[in-house]
Amino acid sequence: MAIPTQSTTPVASTEAAKSKLPGHDIADIGLAAEGKRRIEWAEREMPVLRLIRERFERERPLEGLRLAACLHVTTETANLVRTLKAGGAEVVLCASNPLSTQDETAAALVAEYGISTYARHGADRDMYYKHLNAAADIRPHMTMDDGCDLVTLIHQERRDQLSEIFAGTEETTTGVIRLKAMAADGALGYPVVAVNEALTKHLFDNRYGTGQSTLDGIMRATNLLIAGRHVVVAGYGWCGKGISSRFRGMGAQVAVVEVDQVRALEALMDGNLVMTIGEAAPWGDIFVTATGDIHVIRAEHFKQMHDGAVMANSGHFDVEIDIPALAKLAGGKVREVRENVVEYVIDGKRIHVLAEGRLVNLACAAGHPASVMDMSFANQALAAEYLKGKHKDLAKGVYDVPETIDVEVARLKLAALDIVLDPLTPEQAEYLASWQHGT
Repeated sequence: MAIPTQSTTPVASTEAAKSKLPGHDIADIGLAAEGKRRIEWAEREMPVLRLIRERFERERPLEGLRLAACLHVTTETANLVRTLKAGGAEVVLCASNPLSTQDETAAALVAEYGISTYARHGADRDMYYKHLNAAADIRPHMTMDDGCDLVTLIHQERRDQLSEIFAGTEETTTGVIRLKAMAADGALGYPVVAVNEALTKHLFDNRYGTGQSTLDGIMRATNLLIAGRHVVVAGYGWCGKGISSRFRGMGAQVAVVEVDQVRALEALMDGNLVMTIGEAAPWGDIFVTATGDIHVIRAEHFKQMHDGAVMANSGHFDVEIDIPALAKLAGGKVREVRENVVEYVIDGKRIHVLAEGRLVNLACAAGHPASVMDMSFANQALAAEYLKGKHKDLAKGVYDVPETIDVEVARLKLAALDIVLDPLTPEQAEYLASWQHGT
């Protein structure tokens, strides 16, 4: 027997329903049913956020808050914005990356959950900034960013709104770098909590989430065997650590490129080779950038690569691989050879770029697993609650997530996994608190 997947609502009723939808710009409202199924699937792996949402529904701690969010529009994000709405916030969501948007998720957020959403997969630059402005049009009290684009837009083009915004949060390493630069210049107009700096975010999301989803994206896009390959990972922050670990686990030989001496030493002792990008260029089969900086792989490196080399980026912005320089070298010898794989021919050598140099884990795969985003988005929800109550005590600047939130997220995650920890005995607690005990 066939299982129905689409609504049989009469046309007149459908049109009436559309007139009641919140403001939006999405690809196809007809994808909402599929999006809802996918959002519910992700929710099964997000017990911490579900517990927070249940409490938010009872307590309504975000009542009256207007919140503009610029995030990856995925099933996991959908469960975050549902939680924010449950807490009483009026939420508008726009995409932080055009290639990461899941059109069915955007449709479900609008049609099934009544959340104003501005996101289309593959949006061009003009549409991207149109959507950013649509989110800012809510005149938010709080921003929630993934890469600092919404914050930057408001500070550069809509400064009249700064007096109305009392706080914000930021999800990514790249965004935190930009915010700290703004704060150092005295340009940041309100306090922002760097959710990325929470231990329950970067130790797990950046390392395990980015590691798994980057490998997944590259394998889906190329179908290459990883075992035995030479893989070059540029950057050995938490994302680079996760990426290199996962590739080593699949049998690759991994070389790390770093500019930081301590991280380079750590990479070496973790079992990786350490090279300069110039040394790695002719050696590597697959290159993955995860630095947050510009033009890590440049024209001189493309020339050294061998035929068939593959490049992908897991940094937030599409600037780590100098694709304009690569296109210039190719001189028009450019074609798409697989979905999300573009081939550039240089002196007879075929060099491949995945996902236009954008986030490969989101553009070519489904992004981070929901179970790891559970902790990251729990931090976002609790940080929003914290800022709603404490923003008057905070000066303009970038702040770490309070330790109490980190501990609560870890506690809820362990409880959801049915893991129980030993408490310290009174004797152990006294020993650790004293200095009188000797050898």
